[in-house]
Amino acid sequence: MALLELDDVHTFYGNIEALKGISLEVDEGEIVTLIGSNGAGKSTTLRSISGLTPPRQGSIRFRGQEIGETPPQDIVRLGISQSPEGRRVFPRMSVRDNLELGAYLRRDARLEEDLDRVYELFPRLQERQRQKAGTMSGGEQQMLAIGRALMAQPKLLLLDEPGMGLAPILVERIYETIARINQQGTTILLVEQNANYALDVSSRGYVLETGTVALSDRSEALRENPDVQRAYLGT
Repeated sequence: MALLELDDVHTFYGNIEALKGISLEVDEGEIVTLIGSNGAGKSTTLRSISGLTPPRQGSIRFRGQEIGETPPQDIVRLGISQSPEGRRVFPRMSVRDNLELGAYLRRDARLEEDLDRVYELFPRLQERQRQKAGTMSGGEQQMLAIGRALMAQPKLLLLDEPGMGLAPILVERIYETIARINQQGTTILLVEQNANYALDVSSRGYVLETGTVALSDRSEALRENPDVQRAYLGT
């Protein structure tokens, strides 16, 4: 049984159908990527999984449990957390307060242990833990957004455009850390405009076009596919 399964998911914004029958699955321990142009439905897929934009039709199952109509806070409790597009940190709060908010729904005593894990993954956050999040650079805010999502102890981490707007050297550093997070046991579903980085770090990928899955394959095969190269890899 896959960790996450989407079956014929249709999601709407008002009368506009953004997802037109998306089906995909993510196995435990994988990094799976969604690639595609703007408006293809990548972010809407993540929003549907996390309960922010529930599907009107179709099934979303996490560990075999149907979650298509589950409220977002309960989806976090089940073990899914998201680092959103645009980072969405709380700018007037400190780095540490932002991280602790990520653990808001938890009732265990391992908060310091998980803070230490985030600081080990992102040493800059430890250096800046008392700084207001809004005064940090874009790369530092991206680290904070991922760290905040990790504080919920997710079994499945949803990453929406973690490289957006960052210098290439920072994107490389973020992706090295994404690989480490996965190696530590967290399954990842990744949306990224830069298909080169996404296919490098993932084991499998889905190509989305106008709300449908146009192609799915191993990441190595997608990288070698002439249509994918032409449309998304700049070759």
